[in-house]
Amino acid sequence: MALTGGRIGLDHGHDGRVAYLTLDHGKYNIVTMETRQAMADRFAELDADENVRVVVVRGEGEHFTSGGDIPGFMEMEPVGFTDLGQNITAPSRSPKPVIAAVDGYCFGVGFELALSTDIRIATERSEFALPEMRLGMIPGSGGTQRLARLIGLSRAKYHVMTATRITARQAGDWGLVSAVLPDRAALDAEVERVVKTMLGYSPLALRTAKEVLDKGIDAPLYSGIELERKAYAMLRSSHDFAEGVAAFGEKRAPKFQGR
Repeated sequence: MALTGGRIGLDHGHDGRVAYLTLDHGKYNIVTMETRQAMADRFAELDADENVRVVVVRGEGEHFTSGGDIPGFMEMEPVGFTDLGQNITAPSRSPKPVIAAVDGYCFGVGFELALSTDIRIATERSEFALPEMRLGMIPGSGGTQRLARLIGLSRAKYHVMTATRITARQAGDWGLVSAVLPDRAALDAEVERVVKTMLGYSPLALRTAKEVLDKGIDAPLYSGIELERKAYAMLRSSHDFAEGVAAFGEKRAPKFQGR
């Protein structure tokens, strides 16, 4: 029988400028079908909230998530699987920077969720895996494509086709995560450091950088450079750029407004 429920807690910090989304469903934070839709709904809310500048996704308790509700797949009509990856990969479509704070297990759809964020930070005890091959299945929410782009085709084939786990050390060495911290306290501190850094920058420039990086990576080099050049020119006319230049000359902190 499919699991039901699966809360995604929403908290705010830094005067509402940072949203913290927390997977919360039992010891392993299993991702149900309801959780998938809740993730999409949460991001729809946050994307529309102009006060929110950065989003952090994390797991309650000892693990980020051990993955999806496996029995639940058998209760879903096959046609529904064609759109299944759209909800859990909402972070990739958000215009705002999204950080995944990973501690413990990060498996299956949970790994795909983390892969769809912009920055991943993990603890030393974290483990990553796409174990779908053990079920006679493949990852279906962007796992194969995003993993290959991040760690290379050869490594991705090995870990997808053998369902072998990736250690935190490997993830750090391969650039899959931006930093590996000794424990949860250090992880939280590093996430807050990155959050505060981003809050000091122009939200317009951050959104533009995310879009240029995401769209340029799949384009030929000359197209990516052209996209970057035009985005650079667009930002030249923004209030935030003028403010940044003025603040630099006046040796003060800039007051960016996202316009």
